[in-house]
Amino acid sequence: MGRMGEIHAVMFPYFAFGHISPFIQLSNKLSLDGVKISFLTAPGNVGRIKSSFLVSPNIQIIPLHIPLVQGLPHDIHNTSQMTPAMHELLKQALDLMQPQIQALLSDLNPHFVFFDFFQCWLPKLCSQLGIKAVCFSVFSAISGAYLTVPARLVGVETEEPTVEDLKKPPCGFPETSVTCLKAFQARDLTYVFKSFDGGPAVYYRAIDSLSNCSLIVIKTCNEMERPYVDFMKAQFQKPVLLSGPLTPEPPSGVLDEKWANFLAQHPPKSVVFCSFGSETFLQDDQLKELATGLELTGLPFFLVLNFPGGVEAQAELDRVLPKGFMEAIKGRGVVHIGWVQQQLILAHQSVGCYVCHSGFSSIVEALMNDCQLVLLPIKGDQFLNSKLVAGDLKAAVEVSRRDEDGYFSREDIKEAIETVMVDVEKEPGMSIRENHMKWKEFLLNAEMQGKFISDLVEEMKAML
Repeated sequence: MGRMGEIHAVMFPYFAFGHISPFIQLSNKLSLDGVKISFLTAPGNVGRIKSSFLVSPNIQIIPLHIPLVQGLPHDIHNTSQMTPAMHELLKQALDLMQPQIQALLSDLNPHFVFFDFFQCWLPKLCSQLGIKAVCFSVFSAISGAYLTVPARLVGVETEEPTVEDLKKPPCGFPETSVTCLKAFQARDLTYVFKSFDGGPAVYYRAIDSLSNCSLIVIKTCNEMERPYVDFMKAQFQKPVLLSGPLTPEPPSGVLDEKWANFLAQHPPKSVVFCSFGSETFLQDDQLKELATGLELTGLPFFLVLNFPGGVEAQAELDRVLPKGFMEAIKGRGVVHIGWVQQQLILAHQSVGCYVCHSGFSSIVEALMNDCQLVLLPIKGDQFLNSKLVAGDLKAAVEVSRRDEDGYFSREDIKEAIETVMVDVEKEPGMSIRENHMKWKEFLLNAEMQGKFISDLVEEMKAML
């Protein structure tokens, strides 16, 4: 087991960078606290993961072999290039990795394995080897509390809850600003209960993982989400520890000259930055409304878009944007496809507003800077993150949408941005600004953020 007192933890995230990144952040923070880390992933992800690790003798990356599954290309190692059908095949491949993982864990003999809830077979395997299985939720506590708890199926007639069922919180859910979801949001969540190719639905994988693991760790803190954390504890009746929100390290390097020059042309706090992460995509008509809404504000803007794997992104963009749009916004707006240095852009003094999909990591990055938040959640846990930040924490504005299909207009985009950018004198804008500042101070308090990790390590030691 290595030196006395040294904890060895294996990290085994699902092969999607939205999952891998929080596991990397947790690994970095634990390794600084003396925990030895062995990080498991597919070979194609190793380079990108390596570049995100702090230089530490405490971290090793171990490439895994992805079993062959018909229809799953052998050279794709994470979900960013996958179609929805391939996502389901990837889960099959994961399930076929059990013998490989068993051999590896027997060899490594760690104290803990932090795993993602897709690998619902892992707790049983760990218990045979005398290793503690830690289900690490990369999602906010509110999304777990709303969706993946046993209470979700109380009073539900069928194995798959209906849209009406999912519009309402589960039985016993805490009294907060979250009282219901819109029809389009609930409809999106029905995916969690669907079985593909006879495999277990996401809901049952999550419930098995959370019920059978030794302990649960959630990427959050009581300051932000206590009622939901308490509900999860009551539902699973086992230790639920918190890693804190895993604030990112300050960004290194300098902003690309092209973007630095564009932002420098505009006054402080005037630019609207708009980005939806690498795996959230908008429908054609909604992309058009978003772009036109940004233009209508009269403010300078920086729009970053991504398209699903397998399409020619530039051709798609030319097809979708209104005729003459790029000409009309010259000098005032830029549209970019692909990756940008998000943290450096959010920290730039010219950026005053961030319109995003409500991914929890993106929200935390924004709250650590001065740019005001406008939330436009598109799928899954994003709907609940948005309710937490705009509803409970009152630190953002959510774009108004139609109940049935989630449609938003250019006017809805313009109005949401103006609420946080222009109408500072109005009560809502002002209190949103004050709340944003409060959370910024909290997240930038290095001592407090560090304590989340040292407390977690102490709790882990106590369990050995």
